Amino acid sequence: MACRSTSPSSSSAVEKIPSTSIRILRSVEAVRRWRRPHTLDRRTVGFVPTMGALHEGHVSLIRAAARENHHVIVSVYVNPAQFGVAEDLGSYPVTWAADSAVLARLDRELASDGAGFLAAGVSAVFTPSTADMYPAGFPGQAPDSPGSFVTLTPISSVLEGASRPTFFRGVATVCMKLFNIVQPDRVYFGQKDVQQTVVIRAMVRDFMLPTAVVVGPTVRAPDGLALSSRNVYLGARRRAVAPVLHDALRAAETAYSSGAGARDRDAILGAARSLADAVLADQMALAPAQRVRFEIDYLSLSDPETMQELAQVDPARGAILSGAIRILPVEDPQPDEDRGHSDGPLVRLIDNIIISPADTAAA
Repeated sequence: MACRSTSPSSSSAVEKIPSTSIRILRSVEAVRRWRRPHTLDRRTVGFVPTMGALHEGHVSLIRAAARENHHVIVSVYVNPAQFGVAEDLGSYPVTWAADSAVLARLDRELASDGAGFLAAGVSAVFTPSTADMYPAGFPGQAPDSPGSFVTLTPISSVLEGASRPTFFRGVATVCMKLFNIVQPDRVYFGQKDVQQTVVIRAMVRDFMLPTAVVVGPTVRAPDGLALSSRNVYLGARRRAVAPVLHDALRAAETAYSSGAGARDRDAILGAARSLADAVLADQMALAPAQRVRFEIDYLSLSDPETMQELAQVDPARGAILSGAIRILPVEDPQPDEDRGHSDGPLVRLIDNIIISPADTAAA
């Protein structure tokens, strides 16, 4: 399977996003040339790695980077190594025109605002090819594929790693490459991908990388759905039911907060399962032309540092409530129904809520 380009054609002479000062850097060498003077001038660089399809969650991370660094660089690269053999690499949304418009608009906002922002705007966007990122050849997507990979265990083999066995290997590998290329002072990730943040922090610690990992809060729609590039697959019918995972996790959080005896795993996760089961029962009572089918992949109550499952919550340490659901393709699609990007394939959504230490809970 060939990886589609996520950037403008390499033959294009355009070096900046139109009507902005944002440089488009397409090669490793171009990033290193851009980075070198900032090191000499002791100007800090904040880095926001993305796979494109930018949304307000990404924007919030870029704003955070602009508050804390002299320069901000964003990467837009769909990394094939973190997709399994049967996963949605071929249909993953590639939206360079929209992404560049988001960056241009944000750049103007940062320049006009200024107050509280160290960076005047977005300095650069890195849009590499897979040939640049994987010079030895297209990365294997099967668990036993040969290649040069970064693997962190056991954290990469539980929860998301159990469902997607090559996912965190791909994430850690591409992030190690990107960190070595950009050499950021700080790198910014969203809390929505909580296990990813734990993996990246462990990688930075274990490999002694000179960068700080900054985790921003999950950005949500008004109904609680965590913003994600994959939400474009949902369409109107499934989008209306998609907040069920967040609602289930909130029910678990409420169960934990309800008082004595509520720290037990079965009581906490049982509340989440009960809510999800009730929503699914309501949906299955509808006609096929109206209902939405979904399956719980997992619901987890885990340690905030190791992601290992907990039998009980230690209030002094807190915990992570997390889960994943598969929202199945619509049944009996109606004429002209909005089924979502790529005609609405199966969509797998993840979410989490942090149970903070000292008996406090925060989403």
